Amino acid sequence: MLTFLGFAMIATFLVLIMLKKMSPIAALVLIPALFCVFAGKGAHLGDYVIDGVGKLAPTAAMLMFAIVYFGVMIDVGLFDPVVKGILRFCKADPMRVVVGTAVLAAIVSLDGDGSTTFMITVSAMYPLYKRLGLSLVVMTGVAATANGVMNTLPWGGPTARAATALKLDAADIFVPMIPALAVGLLSVFVLAYVLGLRERRRVGTLVLPSGAHEEPELITVGTGAGAGAGTAGSGAPASGGDAGEEGFQGLDPERATLRPRLYWFNAGLTVALLTAMIMELLPIPVLFLLGAALALTVNFPHMPDQKARIAAHADNVLNVAGMVFAAAVFTGVLSGTGMVKHMADWLVGAIPEGMGPHMALVTGLLSLPLTYFMSNDGFYFGVLPVLAEAGAAHGVSPLEIARASLVGQALHMSSPLVPAVYVLVGMAKVEFGDHTRFTVKWAALTCLVVLAAGMVFGII
Repeated sequence: MLTFLGFAMIATFLVLIMLKKMSPIAALVLIPALFCVFAGKGAHLGDYVIDGVGKLAPTAAMLMFAIVYFGVMIDVGLFDPVVKGILRFCKADPMRVVVGTAVLAAIVSLDGDGSTTFMITVSAMYPLYKRLGLSLVVMTGVAATANGVMNTLPWGGPTARAATALKLDAADIFVPMIPALAVGLLSVFVLAYVLGLRERRRVGTLVLPSGAHEEPELITVGTGAGAGAGTAGSGAPASGGDAGEEGFQGLDPERATLRPRLYWFNAGLTVALLTAMIMELLPIPVLFLLGAALALTVNFPHMPDQKARIAAHADNVLNVAGMVFAAAVFTGVLSGTGMVKHMADWLVGAIPEGMGPHMALVTGLLSLPLTYFMSNDGFYFGVLPVLAEAGAAHGVSPLEIARASLVGQALHMSSPLVPAVYVLVGMAKVEFGDHTRFTVKWAALTCLVVLAAGMVFGII
């Protein structure tokens, strides 16, 4: 019964948001509440929600202060050189723009944090997509898939979870997987190239206004009026977009928030913050809280300026934090009622006996739906040990099972249970349902490429 209700709840949620019958926040709250009642556990709904909120509160805090920190860094011009370099490469060619999106997302993903990747990528590429009239779901889909492949880095989370759950060395899991993951990343670049060619055929190769290559515009979504808005320029269509309604708010290269004299301080602070995050010197929410406070104090010592910067990014903070706490209802009900455990047990039990010697392949295939419908914690700590035990009974090494479990991460990054994806779609002004409809098929294909490469190389 709980197995059926769990799958039915997830299916109902996905259908309603993809058909745009409900907003993600409303669906994340109301649908699990309704199914909790159907499961006969409505009296415990409050406990499930409080438990879910407690578990996701650190994530919400991390996202809130990470948005403020990186928003301030973008405001003061820390990422301008990188953005200008990418935009010079992209020029006004849609194919180059989409490929540049994949490259930028992959590079920034080296820090291991999806929210950071999406904030920087969208801030850099959004103006070009709007100016050229390109599809914004192409941007979100390519960025999410590239980040998903890179999310397998040992400090990204899944590899560390797999190592912990199976008591293995993270290096023993990750290093042999590098060739397969490299093929997966290459497939993302090929996908970006193909989608870019499709966008080129749709809108053509356009010419940016004179001087645009030397001084490409930047944008911080949600920066507000106080940031010094520039003009969009002419010569590009707004097909399929709402650039005219938004006035295409860009950040002028001479904007008042720039702090060129503090560039190296900000760069050093960011490197120190990311290093401390990778080395786990302090919990990530604490690091971003301290970093945001320090960045605001040094770059904007006057109180009115600090308040203006916080207010400028308040929309993003509120939207993302609200989405995370709404997701806490969904995850709380899934876990508290036992639905997620029954679903996992049913899937594992449905594996035919003859597939025992091929448990690594089975694990790789199961990682796609399970990491999409479950949190990484639920999959790696709840399901993976069961799969590893089943594999061991047929002589399959736990290392192979652990490596195969990483296959689904490209799809996982677009899961409605991943808080970072709401940063991506929120800043890009894309409906979550549209992003899901477009991205799932390409992300799943990327996962299968990684799995196939792993089998060809003898890794899985």
